Amino acid sequence: MAINLELPKKFDSAVEQAHLAAEHIFRPISRTYDRAEHEYPKELDDLGKLVRAARDKARAADKGGSSSTDSDVVNGPNMRAVLNGVEMGWGDVALMLSIPNQGLGNAAIAAVATPEQLERFGEVWASMAITEPSFGSDSAAVSTTATRDGDDYVINGEKIFVTAGSRADHVVVWATVDKTAGRAAIKSFVVPMTTAGVTVVRLEHKLGIRASDTAVIRFENARVPADNLLGSPEVDTKKAFAGVMQTFDNTRPVVAAMAVGVGRAALEELRQIIEAAGHEIDYDAPAAGQHAAVAEFIRLESEWEASWLHTLRAAWMADNAEPNSLQASMSKAKAGRMVTEVTNKAVEIGATAAFSETMLLEKWARDAKILDIFEGTQQIQQLIIARRVLGKSSTDLK
Repeated sequence: MAINLELPKKFDSAVEQAHLAAEHIFRPISRTYDRAEHEYPKELDDLGKLVRAARDKARAADKGGSSSTDSDVVNGPNMRAVLNGVEMGWGDVALMLSIPNQGLGNAAIAAVATPEQLERFGEVWASMAITEPSFGSDSAAVSTTATRDGDDYVINGEKIFVTAGSRADHVVVWATVDKTAGRAAIKSFVVPMTTAGVTVVRLEHKLGIRASDTAVIRFENARVPADNLLGSPEVDTKKAFAGVMQTFDNTRPVVAAMAVGVGRAALEELRQIIEAAGHEIDYDAPAAGQHAAVAEFIRLESEWEASWLHTLRAAWMADNAEPNSLQASMSKAKAGRMVTEVTNKAVEIGATAAFSETMLLEKWARDAKILDIFEGTQQIQQLIIARRVLGKSSTDLK
């Protein structure tokens, strides 16, 4: 099959709207809410309503048919989410993560919910609670329990690093329904934040993405209806926890897209710094014959381009129902590594102006680090990639 790298024209309007929001809503308040950590950006309320309306319109359009002359090829919600992530990330990652009704838990619901659940939870704002004090990226180590009691599940445990944990009205909780069954018993549950026994313990103070709240949430005999379990309640040892892990195959390319957006923003600023210093960026001249800053810029730009192409591929595969676990991890690993290097090099080359708060470069350098950590660290992504490439299981290769 021939590869067409031209982006679908049906997304042009959505990309333009996302960029305008990033430029005229995010950028002007970016520094304000970076300094006012934990203060909710009220400017996002109206944007959240617009995003919801656009999302509903997009869903209707996606149901209407294919976006290509080849009826077997689809560019749908995953590609749209990636394109939106790039533009919003270019504006401000923390503010993007703070938009109402756009939580990571919403992605989990979209990935594994039944049609009835999609209808029931379609308008909620859901954060996602996976990590616990006893583990980081090893999602199989979940110790939070969900015990069946009649028509309900009773959830007990503590979750940390929950993005939008204090602002969202629901949280998608990963918990085990049977500790003796291992990975296969890990399920995800949609829990209203108003549920008795659900407590926001504290908000974290962070290096970056300070405008986004990051919460610790405790569950003490929190009772939810059994049909709030996303997907099938069956404990299938052959399938393991592939259902809940499918969430990552959808969200990792979106995190990669955020990194691509931040990287693009940093490269744009760095280009202006280099050109203002009187150095021309000449793509036809050998790197060895150009100013060191120019040669470094061209190298960083190539890393950015590679990250972008990885991300597009992973999203396209998800839209076309092709297994993309390998490609999702590749996009996340490449983009996470790229954005930390690009932003740090931009600060280094930009010198005093880039290191101070006169520009947003120092903020982007702080924000970038989380993009290489959450949704699975760089090390975890490389481990997943190695397993897929070598055909090894998690038992064979740890």
